[in-house]
Amino acid sequence: MTQHRATPQTTALRQRLAELRGPAVAPHPLDARALAALAANPGCKRRALLDGAGVDKAVLATALGSPAAFGQSQFAFMRGNAFEAKVKADGGTELMRLLYERLGGGSEAPREVLVPDLTAAGPEGRAARTALALREATGAGGWALLDHPMLALEVAGSPAYLEPDAVVVHPDGRWTVVEIKSFPMIDSSADAAKVGAAARQSAVYVLALERIAAVTQGAEVGHRVLLVCPKDFSNLPTASVVDVRKQRAVTRRQLTRLTRIEEIAAALPEGITFDPECSPQQLTAAVESVTAAYAPECLAACELAFHCRAKARSAGAVQALGRSVRGELGGLTTVSDVLAAAAGKEGDPADPTVAALRRAAALRAKVLERATGTAAPEDGTVCR
Repeated sequence: MTQHRATPQTTALRQRLAELRGPAVAPHPLDARALAALAANPGCKRRALLDGAGVDKAVLATALGSPAAFGQSQFAFMRGNAFEAKVKADGGTELMRLLYERLGGGSEAPREVLVPDLTAAGPEGRAARTALALREATGAGGWALLDHPMLALEVAGSPAYLEPDAVVVHPDGRWTVVEIKSFPMIDSSADAAKVGAAARQSAVYVLALERIAAVTQGAEVGHRVLLVCPKDFSNLPTASVVDVRKQRAVTRRQLTRLTRIEEIAAALPEGITFDPECSPQQLTAAVESVTAAYAPECLAACELAFHCRAKARSAGAVQALGRSVRGELGGLTTVSDVLAAAAGKEGDPADPTVAALRRAAALRAKVLERATGTAAPEDGTVCR
């Protein structure tokens, strides 16, 4: 197996990211869920840098005084682990049965399933061991179940290590990602939002697997993922097939748009650190030194969203109203700018956005005048 040596540039970047993280702080792993959220907002340099440096954003948000108000409960976490253990019991017998029923194709039903040992030192070692196990299983031409393999994917110039629930190797060389979730599948249908999140997460695993398949003879990564959930209101597992080609294409395109981490880090002022031992004032200055691209959707996907929302609101930024509104307003970046343009106090009348705002303000004034018999305020404020 080829050994990859770190270049001086890579070593320097790792040292720089360690300084940003804090000398005594271990890197926080970037999982597929966080990576899918990052890909959904590629313009946010703040998240790209913090995730690339391994900063624990939940700890950082708490230190800033804006703790994240979401996350999986301990009960849900334990229930999910118990269900996954049930699905994988007896060498994955039930899992392989479900997979063959949904994706068996023309190959024979699994009789003997290889379950390779994937233990190794550190994420790099586990990723290398997983790649070797995938090649060996593909070459053997039989069924193989890789339990919690470790995959590597380059994100903005920095490696991210991902751990799917399972990957199955088919006799024909296909590799299938298996996602095991604890939300129920009632009458063969699950919550669309949760299925969509699982599909985006699985698409990240598919992209990581494709890097290995590209150098493995006879291998092909399937774009149909097996989603395993509890059936109805029981604890019995059932499964459905989710096609992630659309999510894969979107995620791949968005990841290529991410600014490389070394470029973001190089633009930071000297002495910047996100060490949670620093004072809230120092951490606030550090966070604000990196530009963000806040949108209301961040509230469900990023631990720093409440901090970013508070800053956007205090600045009167129109991005707090949503991406669609922000896009419609063009060069008008604050609410005060929008109101001034609508009132005719500022803005170029030839600008289509300004013209549209003034037409809207005039229509509103007419409606209010007819309804109340009084003229509407000229400053664009809303009557109460």
